[in-house]
Amino acid sequence: MSKTMRGLLAGTVALVLSAGSAFAEKIVIGHFGNPTPMQVARAEGLFEKATGWEIEWRKFASGAEIIAAMASGDVKVSELGSSPMTIAMSQGVDIQMYMLAIVIGQAESLIARDGSGITSVADLKGKRVAVPIGSTAHFSLMGALQHEKVPVSEVTIMGMPPDQIAAAWEQGAIDAAFIWEPAQSRIIKTGKRILGADTTASWGFPTFDGWVVDKEFAAKNLKQMAAFAKVADEANAAYLANPAAWTATSPQVLTIAKMTGASPEEIPDSMKGYTFVPLAEQLSDKWLGSAPATLKSTAEFLKSAGRIEKVAESYAPFVNTAIAKAATAK
Repeated sequence: MSKTMRGLLAGTVALVLSAGSAFAEKIVIGHFGNPTPMQVARAEGLFEKATGWEIEWRKFASGAEIIAAMASGDVKVSELGSSPMTIAMSQGVDIQMYMLAIVIGQAESLIARDGSGITSVADLKGKRVAVPIGSTAHFSLMGALQHEKVPVSEVTIMGMPPDQIAAAWEQGAIDAAFIWEPAQSRIIKTGKRILGADTTASWGFPTFDGWVVDKEFAAKNLKQMAAFAKVADEANAAYLANPAAWTATSPQVLTIAKMTGASPEEIPDSMKGYTFVPLAEQLSDKWLGSAPATLKSTAEFLKSAGRIEKVAESYAPFVNTAIAKAATAK
């Protein structure tokens, strides 16, 4: 082989190797498409810039779908409701919660159809109530029934994803639904709010959406996970600094509408139904510090309701504070 040919070949190999090293790692991240501030950061590509990842954002209709995707190893990081999260942990899925996304208030509510005769939880007897099975809304519904001493056997609970709930409502096939946005805004136009998840939380059934990560992936990617958490926290901080500025015509809300499909007119009120907790505060005993106990009490309720077979001895191994600590370090 001539010196010229060897030189060309060596240059080609070097070019290929350098190009290969430039490719970002592709990570699949699950989410629900909630109308929240992090959607602005997602639209601006801030998560990719901070982590160096090529991110495939995959929207899921339910926590059950996310559990299956994470158990298979397909999804490494995702939003997940507290109830399905607890189910996954109790079943031995190797995930850890490292950050709260939202604390759920009236953003998830029991809505009764106009003319249904439902004015309280007690009126659900003999009625058809739709809810995504295994979701935080399902947990809240079951908690409400228990608190108001309404036997589950006397209520027709119909498991449906949010889009099907909205369609069933329009067809008159259900009397009530415990659901989140944007389906909630669609059905409340011909219904009324009976109670929100903030009320069931005060009755001892708190719900939230948290960010979870595959345990092994978290251990190998602490720096990137901390960068991801910091971007989400900064997005929430931008909203918390001046919520009143996030109007239906503001650039932020219009971006959220584009990313989620929610109506710009409905987004400001929807966001008021959530509580966004600054990441530094999440490290306190009130939030991540008490998360193992909260998850265990949720598991005990789910077991009593027949949703899971066993409760883990401790849920501490399923809570990761290292990521939040690294993200908030000065």
